[in-house]
Amino acid sequence: MSATPQRRGRTRRLTLAALAVTAGAGALVAAALPAGAAVGGGQDKKSGTVDVQLLSFNDFHGTIEPPQGSSGTVTERQADGTTKAIPAGGVEYLATSLREARKGHEYTVTAAAGDMIGGSPLLSGLFHDEPTIEALNKVGLDVSSVGNHEFDEGRAELRRMQYGGCHPVEGCFEFGKTFEGASFKYLSANVTDEKTKRPLLSPTYVWKKGDVKIGFIGVTLEGTPDVVTAEGVKGLKFGDEIESVNKYAKELQRQGVQSIVALIHEGGLPASGAYNYDCNTPGAGAGISGAIVDIAKNVDSSVDALVTGHTHQAYACTIPDPAGNPRTVTSAASIGRLYTDTTLTYDRATKDIVRTAVKAPATANHVVHRNQPKAPDMTELIGRWNALAAPVAGRPQGFISADIPGRGSEAFEKPLGNLIADAQLEATAAADKGGAELAIMNPGGIRSDLAYKASGAEGDGVVTYGEAFTVQPFTNMLNVVDLTGEQLVTALKQQVTGPVNGANPKILQISKGLTYTLDMTQAGGDRVVTDSIRLNGQAIDPARTYRVVMNEFLAGGGDGFTVLKEHRNKLVGVSDLDAFNTYLAAHSSAASPLAPPATGRITVVK
Repeated sequence: MSATPQRRGRTRRLTLAALAVTAGAGALVAAALPAGAAVGGGQDKKSGTVDVQLLSFNDFHGTIEPPQGSSGTVTERQADGTTKAIPAGGVEYLATSLREARKGHEYTVTAAAGDMIGGSPLLSGLFHDEPTIEALNKVGLDVSSVGNHEFDEGRAELRRMQYGGCHPVEGCFEFGKTFEGASFKYLSANVTDEKTKRPLLSPTYVWKKGDVKIGFIGVTLEGTPDVVTAEGVKGLKFGDEIESVNKYAKELQRQGVQSIVALIHEGGLPASGAYNYDCNTPGAGAGISGAIVDIAKNVDSSVDALVTGHTHQAYACTIPDPAGNPRTVTSAASIGRLYTDTTLTYDRATKDIVRTAVKAPATANHVVHRNQPKAPDMTELIGRWNALAAPVAGRPQGFISADIPGRGSEAFEKPLGNLIADAQLEATAAADKGGAELAIMNPGGIRSDLAYKASGAEGDGVVTYGEAFTVQPFTNMLNVVDLTGEQLVTALKQQVTGPVNGANPKILQISKGLTYTLDMTQAGGDRVVTDSIRLNGQAIDPARTYRVVMNEFLAGGGDGFTVLKEHRNKLVGVSDLDAFNTYLAAHSSAASPLAPPATGRITVVK
């Protein structure tokens, strides 16, 4: 339910003949060759090399319509060092971008690194993501790894996404049509059934055109059980990403496949949020951190490129493999705002990838601009599903006076997070509703901004059910529980410690009345200043019991907040979405719209 990183591994044989980065775009330009091969041109008919275009993206999350607010932009670094926000995304534009990119390329394959579905806006989520699978089939996706969000509705639903069939409870959504499933291949090399020990889905896929063959291995986040509800992963084991990739790389080689790409639903954290940031300065891969760095350094040298995801970041980096040779590691941000274009030069003699002379650029991220023509088949698809969703999606829930940043905010404390936490507290504060004294909300559960601009015909400032659903699509039930003051303090410290949140802090959104200082100049749990934690002005008493409301995902210890599983006296309330919509209705009207909540509950020291 969130985007989180972590890691470990083994060997490889790709060497760089040349490496450069384009000055304006910061895109990686690499040249490399298998051991013993000579350096030559990009398309050498004498030596039998051919360029294969690899188009890739990740973390689409069912965002078939253009995402709203700041979450629907990408940051572009300008030549003078300033940055610019560019509107991006929407499958009508993604389809056009990919189809234009393929022109002039005889050999082209399209791959993804997981989270194609799950945490989706209402247009896809209302129909259990069938619209997204249909759209991805049409845009020409060939293969994808499984992400953690593919498990949101459990293994049976994931298999339905792959193989088709109507929903077991709600049936077929379109009269006379049966859902056909994905025409692309979902891969899960490191996800096995605990009883049978067999992979849940295919571990590998071999793309072929003529005599050219490229093998793909797909793995998902090893820590998926930490970020998905227990029911969603029941009976499944998630293995080490590195071990799984290395195992199946050898298997592909035994099948005679030498060119290998790993699709890994785990990622990194570049030093800049700009999609065209040069993460190879001052040296190869120096500008990126996080779990993917260790994975990249240990995935077998026979693997020629890594397409990654999960952290929703944009990068095209070179990270040394176990032999010390650079290898491309890419990620295209999220929700269809970018795609990556990588040139893989295939040697027909060795059947391996060879990066020849520098030619420009070999790997780069590209913006899915909204000033290009829409793909007509995607417009038709969106219109068809919108007609089915309209009776539910267009219902007004409340009114706002300006954008309320949520997913698109990079701040630890998000205005929309405050609004959601306040809504959950208000829904459960009454004694007969649970008697909650404070609320905590995981930031990964906030999937969008609330945008002032109308998404349809409802008018500016009107929050529709569809927009509220897009913010909170999981429909988690609220749990009001007993926690001691000591457990509450521990939970706040787990925001910045442990295997899940130590490297990539997950700062809980908190309700009004709860305040504390987050000192990022400190290390580990010391970053949460214990003496500063107050509830309604009073210091937290370690021995006292507090009634705390949170969603069921957090109450189950999700996102690394293991102490929350120690709660007592649970009362199950309404869903988080119902609480949110009720709050909007109670606190806003057309004449008196709701303003973005003030921040300041968390004092951040940097």
